[in-house]
Amino acid sequence: MAQTEYIIEISLENKPAARDPVAETIKRDLLAKKGYDEVSKVRSGQYLRINLLAESEENAKEIVTKMCNDLRIFNPVTQNLNIISVKKL
Repeated sequence: MAQTEYIIEISLENKPAARDPVAETIKRDLLAKKGYDEVSKVRSGQYLRINLLAESEENAKEIVTKMCNDLRIFNPVTQNLNIISVKKL
């Protein structure tokens, strides 16, 4: 089967129970001090955009998920991996 190039967008977010010092600092030091008291919660994360060749959209998702787990690109104990989108080039 021929391979197609895909762009996979991924977010890595801290799990709800995990401490998030970046988000805590943003909420405490930036939002609250600048008058944005209506913000009740902030969570930080990472965004990755990966181009790869795959046989299908499903295969692209499988490759990226395996790669992220095998290479420890994220910590599954404290973070969630979310595939935001998969687009054909």
